[in-house]
Amino acid sequence: MKGKYQVIVVGAGHAGCEAALASSRMGLKTLIITLNVDSIAIMPCNPAIGGIAKGQMVREIDAMGGEMGWITDHAGLQFKILNSSRGPAVWSPRAQCDKQLYSILMSKSLQNQKNLDILQSETTSLIVKNGKVCGVKILTGETINAESVVVTTGTFLRGSIHLGKMHFEGGRFNEKSASYFSKSLSEDAGLKLGRFKTTTTPRVNTLSIDYSKMTEQPGDEKPKPFSHFTEVESWRKNLKQLSCWLTYTNPTTHKIVGDNSNLSSIGIGEVNSKSPRYCPSIEEKIERYPEKTSHHIFVEPEGYNTNEVYLNGLYTGLPFDLQQQMINSIAGLEKAKVIRYGYAIEYDYSSPLQITKSLETKTCQNLFLAGQINGTTGYEEAASQGFVAGVNVTLKILGKNPLILKRNESYIGILIDDITTRGVDEPYRMFTSRAEYRLSIRNDNADLRLMDIGHSLGLISDKAYKKFELYRNTLNDLYNNDINNLATDQDLSPWSLETAKGEVDIYKKYEGYIEIQKKMANKIKKNEDKKIPIDFDYNKISSLSSETKQRLMQIRPLTVGQASRVHAIKPSDIAIITIYLEKQKKERKQKSNEQHNS
Repeated sequence: MKGKYQVIVVGAGHAGCEAALASSRMGLKTLIITLNVDSIAIMPCNPAIGGIAKGQMVREIDAMGGEMGWITDHAGLQFKILNSSRGPAVWSPRAQCDKQLYSILMSKSLQNQKNLDILQSETTSLIVKNGKVCGVKILTGETINAESVVVTTGTFLRGSIHLGKMHFEGGRFNEKSASYFSKSLSEDAGLKLGRFKTTTTPRVNTLSIDYSKMTEQPGDEKPKPFSHFTEVESWRKNLKQLSCWLTYTNPTTHKIVGDNSNLSSIGIGEVNSKSPRYCPSIEEKIERYPEKTSHHIFVEPEGYNTNEVYLNGLYTGLPFDLQQQMINSIAGLEKAKVIRYGYAIEYDYSSPLQITKSLETKTCQNLFLAGQINGTTGYEEAASQGFVAGVNVTLKILGKNPLILKRNESYIGILIDDITTRGVDEPYRMFTSRAEYRLSIRNDNADLRLMDIGHSLGLISDKAYKKFELYRNTLNDLYNNDINNLATDQDLSPWSLETAKGEVDIYKKYEGYIEIQKKMANKIKKNEDKKIPIDFDYNKISSLSSETKQRLMQIRPLTVGQASRVHAIKPSDIAIITIYLEKQKKERKQKSNEQHNS
């Protein structure tokens, strides 16, 4: 294997799969290393893709040539547009998936991909020489050389599973953790690591549930696929949707949890790291909201060929016997039989302030990080970073400029800007509320925003792009009411006239607001794009506080706009920096003129 690869991807979760597919599709010889080839792109938590803002990111990945949307369409059990009663800015697609089928289809995609090899092994350390990563070592002691490495380790770095007072090593339940790699990331790559945690829910047998006591949650009557390249009508004909169901906790449930919170791994201090604020355990919910007498529990199928259902909203670290009591206190689950218990997991992550917007580490050249290792949570956040890391590792090897997505053109751009500029003190999750321009970066126009980029990267084929160009021209015709020579559905497929008319209707309805957002974006762009030299010495600006200098020296923002979003940086600080940059510019110009005159 020596000298064989240009890119090595460590980890085959949602981030690793997108990274490996992107780099190999762009022509680089790529190796993806995973602890278990049977767990590629597995969904250890909720087997669903999309949701609020997350669905927008999946559409964006797809528009640029990523894989998650296409796999979801072919592994989905149920499709819904969330927030459909509200405006299009917050319409978010979501799909409940067959978790095994999703993993199988993604694994097959990797196996069939040209330029991509798969290896089952444990990566134990990086090979770093002169500040540059140049390969990895695996558990057998073998060295595998590569020009770059992308690390996408999820929850496996020194993963520790907690169940009540029990705890043991594991990256997921019944899967070993990566015990050695954290040391190498710290000692060889110079990264500072922290600890985060998350929880998952019990799974129960559907035959032991009384659904008559629950409210049915069916899929949409006319479901919409995630991928822009899915043939909608034929896909709808073959789709067999399964219902989800809604029930609630009650005072009895809350008493069981509250009386025994000292026995939970969440409350006894064995898991000291931060958990996702927006995906709390049931123990944390009851403690935070004592006035509430009930919480939603969504009962969701895990697959066509399994009886397991997922109790969304019942994340827990309680011991087994108390989980059973808690479940049986809920309407419809009185006789529910648990197949898998919930648990908490603690793992290492690297502060994303240590990476640039290309997702390359600042401490070690040619080393890229993507997914939960950067302090994020969620399959979609991971896949988005994986895609960008796979693209950027390729562009760097090819000697090209990195792909840096802006906040006003994608949710992925917001995600990366947020974590690399502000850092994280808890697992980061995307929401539409994080987007300043959410009316302009909707799920329905991801193709219009990003497909040009995908085509320029070689990830969208010429054939597919020609169809897209015809669709875009059709939008212009419809907008201008030039309907005499419109393309047919057959010509536009997988796009359609129905899709085009819907897009134009949205734009016309919100055109005034969209134009206002564009003007705001253009106004901000002046500062946003004002470059700050990478070696800019903030210590020379005496009017900046020591804290401000320290933060800016740590993050090294590339533009004034990015600097303005650094945590605790004041508008007055930005004004001082801008004046100083202008002063330097004038001095350089004056010096250049003097040299020219002499």
